[in-house]
Amino acid sequence: MIGALEVVPGANGIFDVHVDGELVFEKKMLGRYPEPDDVLPLVRAAIGA
Repeated sequence: MIGALEVVPGANGIFDVHVDGELVFEKKMLGRYPEPDDVLPLVRAAIGA
């Protein structure tokens, strides 16, 4: 379970998702902003859910 979530604005269209300091998603992986189903499985895997 995630106890807290922080959104930190990036510059120049950067959209990265980090879990406990580890990069789990970058917008440049897809070349577009993600849909929730693009990111949620990666976050769940990173937290062991």
